Amino acid sequence: MYRSHVLVCGGTGCTSSGCPKIIEALQTEIKKAGLKEEVSVVQTGCHGLCALGPIMIVYPEATFYALVKPEDVPEIVSEHLLKGRIVNRLVYKETVTEEGIKSLNDTDFYRKQHRIALRNCGVINPENIDEYIATDGYEALGRVLTEYTPDQVIQTILDSGLRGRGGGGFPTGMKWKLAKGNDADQKYVCCNADEGDPGAFMDRSVLEGDPHVVLEAMAIAGYAIGASQGYIYVRAEYPIAVDRLKIAIAQAREYGLLGKNIFNSGFDFDIDLRLGAGAFVCGEETALMTSIEGNRGEPRPRPPFPAQKGLFEKPTILNNVETYANIPQIILHGAEWFASMGTEKSKGTKVFALGGKINNTGLVEIPMGTTLREVIDEIGGGIPNGKKFKAAQTGGPSGGCIPMEHFDIPIDYDNLIGIGSMMGSGGLIVMDEDNCMVDIAKFFLEFTVDESCGKCTPCRIGTKRLYEMLEKITNGNGTLEDLDKLEELCYYIKENALCGLGQTAPNPVLSTLRFFKDEYLSHVTDKKCPAGVCKALLSYIIDADKCKGCTLCARICPNGAIIGKVKEAHIIEQDKCIKCGACMEKCRFGAISKK
Repeated sequence: MYRSHVLVCGGTGCTSSGCPKIIEALQTEIKKAGLKEEVSVVQTGCHGLCALGPIMIVYPEATFYALVKPEDVPEIVSEHLLKGRIVNRLVYKETVTEEGIKSLNDTDFYRKQHRIALRNCGVINPENIDEYIATDGYEALGRVLTEYTPDQVIQTILDSGLRGRGGGGFPTGMKWKLAKGNDADQKYVCCNADEGDPGAFMDRSVLEGDPHVVLEAMAIAGYAIGASQGYIYVRAEYPIAVDRLKIAIAQAREYGLLGKNIFNSGFDFDIDLRLGAGAFVCGEETALMTSIEGNRGEPRPRPPFPAQKGLFEKPTILNNVETYANIPQIILHGAEWFASMGTEKSKGTKVFALGGKINNTGLVEIPMGTTLREVIDEIGGGIPNGKKFKAAQTGGPSGGCIPMEHFDIPIDYDNLIGIGSMMGSGGLIVMDEDNCMVDIAKFFLEFTVDESCGKCTPCRIGTKRLYEMLEKITNGNGTLEDLDKLEELCYYIKENALCGLGQTAPNPVLSTLRFFKDEYLSHVTDKKCPAGVCKALLSYIIDADKCKGCTLCARICPNGAIIGKVKEAHIIEQDKCIKCGACMEKCRFGAISKK
């Protein structure tokens, strides 16, 4: 028995910030202090507060250390672990009160969260199956195989109201019921871990912090529909997730939790990994299955749907990582427990990856129906540098922008669709007054153009034409007629593209046209970018009253566009200016502005 446990975040964010060096330093210093038999160092998954990484939590005190560096480790070991004195300068400031250190659960970031999919992330060692079992892991599978019929499992999931967390929001239980109803000599259970939205890292964090929950849920799904084989399709760019999945699968097989005759029930089920090559289109279910089969990842026409003819033309279900992460808890606590959370049509919780212009960048899990204001102002800590909130992009390239007028909208599937956005897999990118919404639409559309598989003309050609129109507008060459054509083409692509990628590609354009039409008009009629982002519409101006003639701007200008004598006001020759902004950045007197 150890008297202290030191949990170090081993998610991708903290790993990139140097957590392996911190773990190495901890082990060295603990050994040097003679505490090897008293203190355990545990590498966990993501704690959620990614902006504060590397993160370390010391138990039993639950002291939360943030932004830890390797050189801080000797002090933590000698003061905290050896002498019992907390190193206050490294403690997360939100946990510090006049009365002492408060629980993480009482901080603004965690107070309104309710962790179901993320319940073990940051708590257990994801590479140790015993720790997963100690938190009721595989109990749901055992209960299902010994107490439930397949129909009872499916009914439980139906009654819970769980909807697919990959973006579509299709009822999970209904998908399983359809697959069970189709007879075949072989059926398959697939997991979509090909998370490709810019700024999204929800599924990655679950796989890195709690891989066994996905294996357990897939086995439960296999029992429910009558499948004996599962595949996890995970992108190769997730090396930590891939390694931990491999470890978890090997451990589950060794413990008899995957393979033949699981729990002596006569049920056989195994899981294999398939690595994706980073094609965004393979997030679409039929393209994903085509890729697993060893073919080019392109979508297939539907019907037939995968529940009828999916992988290798056999009945197949496909759910994403977060959807599966809810399944064991629903079985253990009951459908009513899960359905008691959320809204009437959107039950349970949703994991979001908070990114962009926000103080608390990281991973959050909130009950459905939580307002956008609560997520951004309370959990997210608001907008940095006193800037004003402008919009939040949900659903990535398939979603839309939520403006200030909908800041108090309860987040659920139907509310977001009602304002032209969508839940998506859970990326939530926050923008402030310095963001140009036309440029944002162009950014997401550029991504979609690159990721289109090219199989259907509306997506292959249509998204390219949309991007060209936006580029024309941001370059100052757009017309009012272009705005009409832009909207018309958006609706054509939505109605005629083959798969969800093409059908939702125009959403960022349509939502910004709907809520930020004035910015488009400003680009087109005034030839101005209100946010000062679009370079072609910018001019850098020197205020003669503020300029001291120090010549610094002239010396750093890469194109020799600034002229003037020493101690005299300088001038920027606009025909030479390449609008790099170096002069404005270096001016010590605030004499240069962009208009």
